[in-house]
Amino acid sequence: MRTVGVEEELLLVDPETGEPQALSSAVLARASRRGAEEDVFEKELHSQMLEFNTHPQSGMGELGAEIVRIRGEAARHAGEAGCAVAALATSPLPVRPSISMNRRYQWMAEQYGIATREQLVCGCHVHVSVDSDEEGVAVVDRIRPWLSVLTALSANSPFWQGRETDYSSYRSRVWQRWPSAGPTELFGSADRYHQRVADMVATGAILDEGMVYFDARLSARYPTVEVRVADVCLHADTALLIATLVRGLVETAARDREAGREPLDHSVSLLRLAGWRAARSGLTEDLLHPATMRRTPAETVVRALLEHVEDALADSGDLERARTSCAELLRHGNGSHVQREVWKRTGSLREVVTTCVQHTQA
Repeated sequence: MRTVGVEEELLLVDPETGEPQALSSAVLARASRRGAEEDVFEKELHSQMLEFNTHPQSGMGELGAEIVRIRGEAARHAGEAGCAVAALATSPLPVRPSISMNRRYQWMAEQYGIATREQLVCGCHVHVSVDSDEEGVAVVDRIRPWLSVLTALSANSPFWQGRETDYSSYRSRVWQRWPSAGPTELFGSADRYHQRVADMVATGAILDEGMVYFDARLSARYPTVEVRVADVCLHADTALLIATLVRGLVETAARDREAGREPLDHSVSLLRLAGWRAARSGLTEDLLHPATMRRTPAETVVRALLEHVEDALADSGDLERARTSCAELLRHGNGSHVQREVWKRTGSLREVVTTCVQHTQA
């Protein structure tokens, strides 16, 4: 069974006003006092963010329980520092982000200017173990068309600087401002992948391998494929669904490689359009079907994803849970839908944030 780990980025907010608070150092200081068991928290680019990493897990039940537990710990540490955590991929309220003070982040601020200052966005990254770089690159090549569906399922960022964006995942559009972000062409081998990364670093436009922000990449730290297209999910159950589907995609791709099935050769241009459509529509309008790259109802596309990974999910015991979670999202809406419903009902972005604080800890 392939192991899975999740990285989530949370927004630190004032529990009364909903405004982002630059208190990550204070929250991390409180977490560090709890001992080695709480070393899952990390500083992020902006001081209004807090990141945590789960441990690798083989069972999805254990992974889901860990996400819930660490979210609870994050809420406790934040409360001690005078703020709250919200699983929001962008801040609905206006904010002037504060860049964390270290050499790496200062280099980014100098290199990328306003793009760095405006990158107060929170994502959900999923790591799935692979046997080798060759298998990992074969997986990266084969999962490319399906990644936009994960963006649609996780979409949780309809507001930006106090305004409705008309996007379900505006975070993904802001993320595309990094020069190395987005979908990739087919690599074909680990050697070609590593050569491409080396060439990118050699340009000087990025600092190192860690700044290769492909939608899916080989992790620079772990023997995993890392998928980076999802918004941080409002609900822990949705984060678990994204992790479940990513493991299903990785396992299906590895099996396709073993069976000699070639990856779909969609162009980067089409993949970018699929990502844009997913960010714009979420689950409320059409998406681009991963096989045909033509507009198709979102429910049909989600069903196609489940069918694509069906054997892998059945073998891991995750199929029925994934089907149920997808059906719930299609019926009741994702985080973006929840935020818009609160806004429609109250007309208050403060209420949007405070409601999402409650959902984050539920």
